[in-house]
Amino acid sequence: MFLYLSKLLPLFFYPLGLACVSLIVALVTLWKRPKIAAVCISLSLTLLLVCGNAWVAKNLVRSLEWQNIPMTEIPQAEAIVVLGGATKSGIWPRPTVDLSEAGDRVIYAAQLYWQKKAPLIILSGGRIDWRGSGFPESADMATILTSLGIPAPAIIQEPDSLNTYQNAVNVQKILGERGIKKVLLVTSAMHTPRSLKIFQRQNIDVIPAPTDFLVSRSELEELTSTPKAAILNLFPDADNLNQFTSALKEYIGRFVYGLRGWL
Repeated sequence: MFLYLSKLLPLFFYPLGLACVSLIVALVTLWKRPKIAAVCISLSLTLLLVCGNAWVAKNLVRSLEWQNIPMTEIPQAEAIVVLGGATKSGIWPRPTVDLSEAGDRVIYAAQLYWQKKAPLIILSGGRIDWRGSGFPESADMATILTSLGIPAPAIIQEPDSLNTYQNAVNVQKILGERGIKKVLLVTSAMHTPRSLKIFQRQNIDVIPAPTDFLVSRSELEELTSTPKAAILNLFPDADNLNQFTSALKEYIGRFVYGLRGWL
């Protein structure tokens, strides 16, 4: 139940969900209480204009992603841990497993392996039954990695985790069984601050290896590169709204996980 509520309730606090709720209230109160309706419509419009513009969205994303800038030289470790959320199962009409927006995690893990940063890759991630069907994400990631030439004996699957806390707890058990002390943690840059604290809370010696950066230095500089760019980036855009929502999701996740003592 906690898992379901943790996915459902925040939807009403994200910009699009909150705007929809406000518009519903406006529709209900439009004839009998037009002032309330006007306030709700104004709130919806403000949410979309503010949260959908590049200035706000990209700076909010940066506040998370740039907390763990990749090291110039990634140190050696005993295993590479890759968190799920990067694949779509090979369900018809897909011919095979697809990589999602966060698929850089899988590619980066393969690169680190071939750079001999660690001899093992631990893939952590199940699949929530009411959020798509298919194999566990760990199995899907293993399919991609083996297609890239990673030997099967170098891959360990952890297929039961349904959130980041479970990722850390289940991976910690694997590390304990194998006597592994130090790992590289591969996940999206925006997700790294929260996942890093959760893994450290499980007394895991973890080195952040973030990837899938949504905001680069040049993209921030483009906001003010010309007066035309500065003006255009004030207008709402679906991609910016999505990035803002993803960053807000992380901040809400940190708050909730903190209340539960997982950080």
